[in-house]
Amino acid sequence: MADLASNRIVITVLGKNRPGIVAGISRVLGEATVDIRDITQSIIEDIFTMTMLADMGDSPLDFTELQEKLQAAGDEIGVTVQMQREDVFNFMYRL
Repeated sequence: MADLASNRIVITVLGKNRPGIVAGISRVLGEATVDIRDITQSIIEDIFTMTMLADMGDSPLDFTELQEKLQAAGDEIGVTVQMQREDVFNFMYRL
């Protein structure tokens, strides 16, 4: 079970709303064989936020490679993309 948890990642996206943000980030994940488990997004005025929970257990990429690809896609789209391991995210935001 510990191996399964270590494959899960949390991706956050923040930026000015525009068409193609979800598609651009999802494209990178699809090409990397990353399974999106949950996704939520909201737009407040023109500020776009999205949080994804994903599993990279079947991905040929390691954590750093995927992180770099997501950041490059974010730069291209004009948004900030952050990626953390789920266990690190949970530790940082525990109550």
